[in-house]
Amino acid sequence: MLVVMKNDATEEQVRAVIREIEKMGYRGVPMPGAQRTAVCIIGNKGPVEAARLLAMEGVKEAIPVTKPYKLVSRETHPDSTVITIGGVKIGGGEPVIMAGPCAVESEEQALTIARFVKEHGALVFRAGAFKPRTSPYSFQGMGKEGLKVLAKVRSETGLLIVTEATDSDNLAVVNEYADIIQIGARNMQNYSLLRLAGHLKKPVLLKRGFAATIDEWLMAAEYIMSEGNHRVILCERGIRTFSDNTRNTLDLAAIPSIKEASHLPIIVDPSHAAGRRDYVIPLSRGAIAVGADGLLVEVHHDPAHALSDGMQSLYLPQFEELMRELGRLKLFL
Repeated sequence: MLVVMKNDATEEQVRAVIREIEKMGYRGVPMPGAQRTAVCIIGNKGPVEAARLLAMEGVKEAIPVTKPYKLVSRETHPDSTVITIGGVKIGGGEPVIMAGPCAVESEEQALTIARFVKEHGALVFRAGAFKPRTSPYSFQGMGKEGLKVLAKVRSETGLLIVTEATDSDNLAVVNEYADIIQIGARNMQNYSLLRLAGHLKKPVLLKRGFAATIDEWLMAAEYIMSEGNHRVILCERGIRTFSDNTRNTLDLAAIPSIKEASHLPIIVDPSHAAGRRDYVIPLSRGAIAVGADGLLVEVHHDPAHALSDGMQSLYLPQFEELMRELGRLKLFL
């Protein structure tokens, strides 16, 4: 249920409503809006007795929420959320490009790629310091040393940094270095990790799981937001289907579906969906055309010798071509 306060409701009246909700055995989360504040009731497993709340000073109305996810729902937050990080707005209408290698391999590698993608329009540098790999014998990332390289990339280029936390042990150190904390597809339903991320103040980029439905994905975001962190960015990165001509199947229909169901911004990772660099540019065009708020693209200066995901990483000239094509696409949108 959503308790909508009157335009002139005071902060004390809002706090009083939250206290009353707690007396009823639930939690009340204030959601300030442009004109009035609403309080979302969470923790209830059935209907809430609205009469007690409607009788309180400052309360305008009580609206039932039909979705199991409440904080992420557009029912409780009609306006689209815009997440601002260091002057970069995600969800603000202009697609944000996050680009870089799958993994940090060296300072020279990271800076070479970062300088190039920055020159051609990227605002966020993506690279993994901790890498969850299918094979235990594959490159697992540089760990904290990789995070230090990412800090140097930010210092020298001004690019924001998005990198993945793979478990509760490295979440804290990633939080020290990253501007955006990524939770990958393998961890989308790692609920203890999601709750811990909910206690942080930095934005969380939540990737969709390999076989997750839209509702399961949004419920995972709800875990983060229910702990107090409302700065969540969703990322569609392809799901597993019977098709085997690409690494995963990019679900472009997820973008308008999310826009209808939730107020959270959503970006697309065409690299992990395709698994092939020659498909990344056309999939990127499609993602932006259907309304994605940005792209997460893998780029490498020497993909043939990349330690991770070289086949799906764009060559530097291909990234330049991608940015040109997106610029032309904007003329028609």
